[in-house]
Amino acid sequence: MEKVSMSHEDYLEAIVMLGGSVSSPVRSVDVANKLGVSKASVSKAISLLKEQGLVDQPYYGDITLTADGYAYGHAVLERHELLCAFLEKALGIDAQTAEEEACKMEHAISDESFEKWRDYIQSLNL
Repeated sequence: MEKVSMSHEDYLEAIVMLGGSVSSPVRSVDVANKLGVSKASVSKAISLLKEQGLVDQPYYGDITLTADGYAYGHAVLERHELLCAFLEKALGIDAQTAEEEACKMEHAISDESFEKWRDYIQSLNL
């Protein structure tokens, strides 16, 4: 699947974090609140994600993820959670810094590198 922008990855991740899936919709206002953006920003991002086949949204309706959108958003969330846990537990970085840095790192690491890193971390039983 083609990568989307970091900003759009954040939208997909937020939708998954809010409980969104193929069958569970989320409201635009909840996405806006989660990301600290305006409803207009959510609308613009959702339109682009819809064009890419990652979300569905009827005219002014709630947002649901397509199967591809859910897989993508879930993968971003998994990266974030594993990176954050590693920074906090293995390296002793404070929670807020770990959260901020994991958010940046989740977008920068390639899929191949992340999978190798994840396998390595899992082998350590952290």
